[in-house]
Amino acid sequence: MTPPLRRTRGDLVATGIIAAVSAVAVAAAVATAPIRSAELTPAAGELADEGKLAAAPAALSETFRLPDDSPGRRPLVAEGLLITHSGTTLTATTAEGETAWTYERDAALCSLSQAWGKVVATYRAPAGCGDVVAIEALTGHYAGTRSAPAPEQVAGLSSNDKVGYSSSTRTELWRSDLVRTVEYGAVEAPQEAGMQPHQCTQTSALTRTELLAVTESCGDGSFLRLQSTTPKDSREPDIHASVPIPDGAYLVAVGQQAAAVYDPAAATVSSYDKQGRALASAPAPGLGEGETIDATLHVPANADLPHHMTYFSGGRLLLFSPTELRLTATIGDALGTGVAAGDRLLYATERGVAVANWDTGETETVIPVDRAGYAGPVFVDSAGAGVVEKRGSELVYLAAN
Repeated sequence: MTPPLRRTRGDLVATGIIAAVSAVAVAAAVATAPIRSAELTPAAGELADEGKLAAAPAALSETFRLPDDSPGRRPLVAEGLLITHSGTTLTATTAEGETAWTYERDAALCSLSQAWGKVVATYRAPAGCGDVVAIEALTGHYAGTRSAPAPEQVAGLSSNDKVGYSSSTRTELWRSDLVRTVEYGAVEAPQEAGMQPHQCTQTSALTRTELLAVTESCGDGSFLRLQSTTPKDSREPDIHASVPIPDGAYLVAVGQQAAAVYDPAAATVSSYDKQGRALASAPAPGLGEGETIDATLHVPANADLPHHMTYFSGGRLLLFSPTELRLTATIGDALGTGVAAGDRLLYATERGVAVANWDTGETETVIPVDRAGYAGPVFVDSAGAGVVEKRGSELVYLAAN
């Protein structure tokens, strides 16, 4: 007969030691967790989405300004709210200039995006730019978090239904609950060998709906990789096609079924469908070098219109057809990307905000705007009944008259 199990004094001592060590470990983890340095002040109640301009205005007048040191060049508008970052504080502001909610965190902001009615902010932590928080735009309540090792420098990557980052070593995408759907490139701790097919230097990335496009420079040349945003296993990319491209070429536009790359040496834009077949090619001189991080990763300045994809560089705004990404028009006096207002394109020029026919690229009128001597890039969006301009490290709201 087996004797009954009894707890000895040694067992009790061991249990006490284990419990004490565990408690200390948990306390240390909580005390040092990045989220402890964060403070969220939500909105007083759920806000209404103020939408965007329904038609081009006749006149514009400045009503308020906001400091904004967020990494992106375009203004971030989520559910009709202006989202800005200054110092350590992320702020949502209504079109009337009132603060809706704030999120304060003592960490460097790596990227800022919006999708699914949420604001998604990525912060630098000891393991790189891998601490992510999602906040409901209209309430200011937490919507999710994630934390994982990431590169030290990243660029935000997003479409209406995916958010993530690109870098010179790895690209990631997440779904609305911040669960990763794609990782592509160098993985710090691969769980299974052979799941990542290419270990190259990534030079650009763009995504839209179910298509992720990445350009990269490898030992055997440069390539455009067209792949799914929802592979069966997030650790193993589902690549539709690999297209050889000229060295130095990078993405300038992406659609649901195609991607377009710019070759600076030849000054041409070429598009390919997701099976890698060539669709269109056109000259595009004078675009400039574009913005890069790590002197390697190009960060395309894009904005989507209802019937066009757009790209800005070197004072030129390029308009592409949505399906084949055929270059349909080039606007030569732009200061940045624009926004749709009804069936017209609004974009910034030196004289103000131009109203253009997006089918032809022809400017119909220019609404005067006094920028008080500011002469840098100006990227445009809309919120409520007004236009939002991002001028360097400042957001300016121009109400429609």
